[in-house]
Amino acid sequence: MSKEFDGITESLGAHQVAAWLRRHPTFLQQFPDLALALVVPRENGPAASLASYQLEILRDKNRELSRRLHELFANAQENERLAVRTHQLTLALMRQRTAADTLRALVASLREDFQSDLVRIVAFRPVAGLEEADWLQVIAEDDPRLAGFHDLLASGDPVCGRLQPDKHALLYGARAGEVQSSVLLSLRGVALVAVGSFDPNRFFPGMGTLFLRMMGEALATALQRFEG
Repeated sequence: MSKEFDGITESLGAHQVAAWLRRHPTFLQQFPDLALALVVPRENGPAASLASYQLEILRDKNRELSRRLHELFANAQENERLAVRTHQLTLALMRQRTAADTLRALVASLREDFQSDLVRIVAFRPVAGLEEADWLQVIAEDDPRLAGFHDLLASGDPVCGRLQPDKHALLYGARAGEVQSSVLLSLRGVALVAVGSFDPNRFFPGMGTLFLRMMGEALATALQRFEG
């Protein structure tokens, strides 16, 4: 950009002016008349003064900070609730006297304390006292029907999200069509636990799995007492 001032030619680009002002933030204090003369265009409505524009920016930043603080506070509260429920579940599992009672306590807690819509357990060996449980299947770990779960069983990591139709059918049977999202917990050599939700957004890939891991470890430890 080139302008003539009293015969002197100045060549300044907008970016150069902006860079200079950033290095001299008090410049407008030395020339208050210039500060008053400046106007800043708005996306909607008439132009605004520089002071009101800066005030609006500060208000926007304050609103954004308040929103983030609210989210952090809400997340902290939810994590606290999950921590308490996970602790209570661990204590409940450790109080049981048989493997059957331990699994019953798990299912009851997932349904009542964690508001799960459906809970299903695939045990790799029969569990005495649970022959009639509608939420339990007994399928050997090397059974071809579990081939689709091979990676999960090998890694032991929780899986969250939507499952393929064949996995839904195996886990949830006649109610497979109702389940829109799931959590799967693998207890190596012991069982596969599935928690299903009718809400497609309840469980999703990338969600935190810390408490899921803690629940899985608590259940595995509780069941180890009855092995052999």
